Amino acid sequence: MSALDWLSRLLVMMPVSGRLELRCDLGAPWRVVYERSEPGEMPYHVIVSGSAVLESPDGPTQQLEAGDIVLLTHGSPHAFHDGSGARPSPERKRDIFNVTVSENRGKGERLDMLCGRFVITPPHDRLMRNYLPAILVVRSSAHDASHQTATSRQLASLVGLMRAESASYTLGGYAMLNALSAALFALTLRMASESEAADIGLLALAGHPRLAPALSAMFNEPARAWTLPELAQLCNMSRATLVRHFRDKVGCSVNDLLTDIRMTLAANELKKPATSTEAVAEVVGYQSLAAFRRAFTQRMGMTPGEWRRTAQAIA
Repeated sequence: MSALDWLSRLLVMMPVSGRLELRCDLGAPWRVVYERSEPGEMPYHVIVSGSAVLESPDGPTQQLEAGDIVLLTHGSPHAFHDGSGARPSPERKRDIFNVTVSENRGKGERLDMLCGRFVITPPHDRLMRNYLPAILVVRSSAHDASHQTATSRQLASLVGLMRAESASYTLGGYAMLNALSAALFALTLRMASESEAADIGLLALAGHPRLAPALSAMFNEPARAWTLPELAQLCNMSRATLVRHFRDKVGCSVNDLLTDIRMTLAANELKKPATSTEAVAEVVGYQSLAAFRRAFTQRMGMTPGEWRRTAQAIA
């Protein structure tokens, strides 16, 4: 298995697809409300121009500006508004080409916002929920161009391309928008790890340079019987320091993360009809079939056999 960075390995393990569904072209006063999403769906919003106030039961009210990207990994209900407190101007929706446009006759400051969702199939969505914050806000713009990073410039270019594709009829536009949405997910997570947008979880861990070697090692060699001293040595720190950083940054133990990585891989392997459960257990580092079954059932909420049957029925 070739070595990849941890985020690439994560997205290979659990591919994420994306859909751009709505473009908001609204003048204040306005308000947009979203209900709770279906399991495995993570709504995203990109403020192209203007500003917005985000409200959700999963976090504090936040003021958003142009260039901000919001990802709701738990699919929580949420609302955006202009912040004026005035009665929203009625909006209407119309379908154009590959997206739906929401617009009104508001005369105040205008909002241009792209809205869609990332989709990840169960049970892999559980790993995302457990290791990413419920609401992730990435601020990709910089008032001073000299402070822009390579990733923020890439994000700006990607959003510009998505905006252009959503506003014109072009051959293959729908497929392009979905592909660009998937790329947006990876770039948003990269930006979050670089900008410390996440205060806990995998992104917080990835943003800690000294811990990166341990994270990469577990994702690239999950079947290896890693010990705390080995991982600590990779990070050039003591065992106690590694344990403390994991608890502070991720909120779980090193072994918890390694087990979740292994069970994610196991779920993929179990989809293959010709691969026995014993073989899957060995692939993810378990010599004992009973121990593998216990770990899988505890993490996934069903036995390996139940998951295999469920996966085959879906396929």
